Amino acid sequence: MSRTILLLDIERFSDRDDVEQAYLRRMLYDVTDRALETAGIDETLRTRADRGDSVMELIDANAPVTALLRALLTEVPVQLRAMNRMASRSAQMRLRGVVAGGYVAVDDLDGWVGSDLNHACRLLDAVLLRAALRERPDDFALCVSDSVYQGVVRHDHPGVPAADFHQVTVGTKNGPLTAWLHGPVPPAGEDHGERGTGEAPGGSGDRPAPSTTP
Repeated sequence: MSRTILLLDIERFSDRDDVEQAYLRRMLYDVTDRALETAGIDETLRTRADRGDSVMELIDANAPVTALLRALLTEVPVQLRAMNRMASRSAQMRLRGVVAGGYVAVDDLDGWVGSDLNHACRLLDAVLLRAALRERPDDFALCVSDSVYQGVVRHDHPGVPAADFHQVTVGTKNGPLTAWLHGPVPPAGEDHGERGTGEAPGGSGDRPAPSTTP
């Protein structure tokens, strides 16, 4: 199936206790649902997979990607700012996000497979995106795949300024991936790579990765 892929992941999730993790998961669902509702993408147009500290949405290819990006860039930071103002330090939430596109297969066990989905997950886990989030004042860092940039972002739609996206290269075990980071690129950010191979999204990799940033 041709789908738009949305991934959102909570920073430093595994550092929290069970009560805080349960709270953060509820907040993650609320933020995701509100952003998608703002973009006009209702539940009939998306399928969700729960990854513990992250959420994965497969969105109908006919749903408006421009509206999705606009909601992520405007609605998500506003929601996070409002939530974090009222939360204790240990319950504050910061998110990494990826928007990609491509083909995803659903197998007999209702699992999702596909190289486009794998690439999106590797962008989400990239050290570059983690480093970018650490420098963001608005608690959210977004990266889009090259196909989303070329098909949507570069056309400079209202609310999705192309000039705010910067080309980056992420090294993975399957070779370099070209992507586009919203906002400033961290120092020495041409190729930050991804975390250790064999770690699935939502695993122990949520602990802060060793930074290559000077």
